Amino acid sequence: MMHKLLTAMFFVLLTFSIAPVQAYAAVNAAQDEALLIQKKKKLAALKAAEEKKKAARAAEAAKLKAAKLKAEKLKATRTAARRDCGTFMQCLFGKPRRSSSAGSDSKRSMRKQVAWDETKYAPGTVIVKTPERALYYIMGDGEAMRYAIGVGREGFQWSGNSRIVAKAEWPDWRPPETMIKREAAKGVILPPFVKGGPGNPLGARAMYIGGTIYRVHGTNAESSIGGAVSSGCIRMMNADVIDLYGRVKVGSPIYVYQ
Repeated sequence: MMHKLLTAMFFVLLTFSIAPVQAYAAVNAAQDEALLIQKKKKLAALKAAEEKKKAARAAEAAKLKAAKLKAEKLKATRTAARRDCGTFMQCLFGKPRRSSSAGSDSKRSMRKQVAWDETKYAPGTVIVKTPERALYYIMGDGEAMRYAIGVGREGFQWSGNSRIVAKAEWPDWRPPETMIKREAAKGVILPPFVKGGPGNPLGARAMYIGGTIYRVHGTNAESSIGGAVSSGCIRMMNADVIDLYGRVKVGSPIYVYQ
């Protein structure tokens, strides 16, 4: 009997001694789990910070690339503006030719019929896209005639909309007083009047833009087409301006985009 009692007491004491150990182990397990969760959160925060830095570096690289492309585009534009035009007078009158009539009746053309899906413009509208160095005549039915052009040089480009208010064949040229003074200050003397003909900077045809001093006109400096060389006027190959002249009517709308 005594032996059984002692055995029972032993097991009771053993139970009470094991319980704190189990409780301690449970506390340790909970602490370990909390530490693990905290570690995972820390790793996630570090990963998020690294991703943020990576995104910032990518954005900076993209910004630098865009700036580089912009600089290259500006350089290309300036190169195009100077191409084959050694002087201001050459950009106006073209390079000296053996014959004064050479090039005046040039059949060279830089036009082509293209698809056009901008339906907000009515047929007969003229669209000038300065950055593209292109003029579009809207023909309708999803078609347009695209012409290569020369545009205003840096500082002389503009944008707006108006109408063609007059047309002229082999127009005379009277340079504006501001142009005469501006070029005189550079040592370039412009004639106050140049009679229409093969040697005239306005070429074979001119279409005058209302509310401005600008025109869409031909040129005998064909190498300037595609460049930014004029004082704001839109230049075309003589063969092309003759073609456009036959299509455009007085009153036709014109939009110039920069």
